[in-house]
Amino acid sequence: AEASTGVTAADRTAAMRAAGFVSRGGRWLGGEGNCEAAIEPADIRDLNGDGRQEIVITETGTFCYGNTGQGFYLMTRTPAGGWRTDYQSQGIPEIQATKGVGGWADIEVGGPGFCFPIVRYDGKTYAFNRKKEYQAGACARR
Repeated sequence: AEASTGVTAADRTAAMRAAGFVSRGGRWLGGEGNCEAAIEPADIRDLNGDGRQEIVITETGTFCYGNTGQGFYLMTRTPAGGWRTDYQSQGIPEIQATKGVGGWADIEVGGPGFCFPIVRYDGKTYAFNRKKEYQAGACARR
């Protein structure tokens, strides 16, 4: 599967290190060892249609993220071939069909409740774009 995505085991390791995680006992740890990070196969995808894969790292643990329980790091390849964090947030990322500048997919940042922000790439970074409601009036109550 790695050949088709263009992301190798070395890339995964480099992305984890670039996001600040430390490998200990076969696990990637953050939050001073209190939270664990992972890259799932579905988290390696081309988010802007340029033919190169981005990596979404998921970090879990209530120590780091409270009730939401997780956060994520959007990692992109640098011109030199390394990895950098382009966006980091608490919450559960849901990639949207809508797109921002440069064809970057919008990201819904989920968690507890029924009203979630959607962030959109503005040419430099991801920033708040709109809210998505899963229950009528949910966003008005916030």
